[in-house]
Amino acid sequence: MTSVKALAVGTEKMGGLDVPSAGRRHGKSQSSFAFDNTSTSVAASQMRNALNKLADTVEDPTAKKKFETEMDNFFALFRRYLQDKAKGTTLEWDRIQPPNPSQVVAYDTLPKRENPELLSKLAVLKLNGGLGTSMGCVGPKSVIEVREGMSFLDLSVRQIEYLNRIYGVNVPFILMNSFNTDDDTQNIIKKYEGHNVDIITFNQSRYPRVAKDSLLPVPKDSNSPISDWYPPGHGDVFESLENSGILDELIGRGIEYLFLSNVDNLGAVVDLSILEHMVDSQAEYIMELTDKTKADVKGGTIIDYEGNVRLLEIAQVPKEHEQDFKSIKKFRYFNTNNIWLNLNAIKRVVENHELELEIIPNSKSIPAGKTGEADLNVIQLETAVGAAIRHFKNAHGVNVPRRRFLPVKTCSDLMLVKSDLYSMKHGQLLIDSARFGPAPLIKLGSHYKKVSDFQKRVPSIPRILELDHLTITGAVNLGRNVTLKGTVIIVANEGSTIDIPSGSVLENVVVQGSLRLLEH
Repeated sequence: MTSVKALAVGTEKMGGLDVPSAGRRHGKSQSSFAFDNTSTSVAASQMRNALNKLADTVEDPTAKKKFETEMDNFFALFRRYLQDKAKGTTLEWDRIQPPNPSQVVAYDTLPKRENPELLSKLAVLKLNGGLGTSMGCVGPKSVIEVREGMSFLDLSVRQIEYLNRIYGVNVPFILMNSFNTDDDTQNIIKKYEGHNVDIITFNQSRYPRVAKDSLLPVPKDSNSPISDWYPPGHGDVFESLENSGILDELIGRGIEYLFLSNVDNLGAVVDLSILEHMVDSQAEYIMELTDKTKADVKGGTIIDYEGNVRLLEIAQVPKEHEQDFKSIKKFRYFNTNNIWLNLNAIKRVVENHELELEIIPNSKSIPAGKTGEADLNVIQLETAVGAAIRHFKNAHGVNVPRRRFLPVKTCSDLMLVKSDLYSMKHGQLLIDSARFGPAPLIKLGSHYKKVSDFQKRVPSIPRILELDHLTITGAVNLGRNVTLKGTVIIVANEGSTIDIPSGSVLENVVVQGSLRLLEH
């Protein structure tokens, strides 16, 4: 049987799982540590054997080598998960502090000079692993139409094309796909072949889901159904860049810096001021942060932990401290997931196995295949790219304007970015200069969850330049050329429908009940 870089699990010191000295604060007694140590070794050994069997089902030698590398990386993640569970260690809340001034730099203090020569050393990467299912769409989320007939991908390509044309450079445009999005993406990007943009794609890892009860991999062979596997979060970008050969390819081309962001963040455009600051400060990692509002209280935040800058996610926060975490006063910023990275630094931390990103266990269930069978409860071990901040030299945050965070996660966001509040220039959305204050808060109810329902109920996007807050609940249909101002709340009673007539102007009103406009 093939041994995938066989690790002598059970005989090694499982990451130093010794009983901690009395001076360390952990939540476990010595006897429970001894028990956990043994059970951890057994679970790890069983997982290792199961992964070796999976590797034996891959026949092609090249594919087998790639698969073995992926399973090695997965096993390292799984073993750390077991160790974390056994130790019972979490961040100690008393040691968590807001970032100190040196750890967050204000955007308006950055150099305003533009050095286009730096663009010849830059690549742009979009995280393109997600599907559009949460918005009722089929295929990659990046192909949802967001503005003037153009998708997220179209807008990104247009931005890079503009940079290349204006500055006479060739900024590579990279897509990290998942096994869920790769086939569709490969077909879609063919339409850009005549464009002035160099598109590179690679896949993030494909890891086996883990059965919750047995802690063994769900797939029985490498060709098991797609539902047995999962993409392990965007923290996987570092190892996948290396394993795909793209990292070496970029470095070989003289590329030194990478600007990474979510494909659905329409505010994440290349910014020469931040790039210049990265070079000046010799930072290997910069996280763009923006001021937290009440809509962002669950977003990851940057913290100082014993003098080191780290990312704190709500999943890491003890229940009794969740309100502290959500406090806008204590933690002013949240992570936009716009990240600037030094490629040579990525090469170093990956090759030296320095990355130990906090693990986010995500519980899921796989629907039963036959009637009468129970669903299978599984665990997905995921990591986030923001957690890597503590592994890079001179890493810090830059507090950027809100315009650099314009995500489209729901149809409420879609209404915002399609509206008259924004205009488009070279693929970039620009907020109307006549707008006073931040973008309005829009909350559309469950009748607008799917893009198809949204398009049916809102055939024409209302004018919202003077809107502050919009809430729509129930079956509400907006006519054409509707204008919304101030605070507007529309609530259709259950079983009722409200039709807002075309040409209506609603300002600081609450509309409740039912209102049907019948065709004559």
